[in-house]
Amino acid sequence: MKGSYLGELEELTLLTVGILYPEAYGVGVMDEIEKQAGRSLNISAVHSVLTRLEEKGFLTSKMSDPTEERGGRRKRIFLLTAAGKRVLEEAHQMRTQMYNRIPKMALQFQWT
Repeated sequence: MKGSYLGELEELTLLTVGILYPEAYGVGVMDEIEKQAGRSLNISAVHSVLTRLEEKGFLTSKMSDPTEERGGRRKRIFLLTAAGKRVLEEAHQMRTQMYNRIPKMALQFQWT
């Protein structure tokens, strides 16, 4: 497995693959990221991130059965691996710990 550092788009993509389980594929991931995060991406960027996450060992993929709606073509379906779940949990824990360390006063904006 390559490094465990996650960029923002990688984290969003892993989260989205989890949300779309068990039918996460390129266009679905792209559409869900736009729906959930308001980020408009092109499909090549999504495929690039999915491939990179698979190379890091955070995702696995398989080809679906052909569908009539796709003219008999198959989709590449992505699933989280145990390592992908673990890296998401670590990112969530780190963000939560850091957020909880912000003094309450720092979040009170009473500028005059």
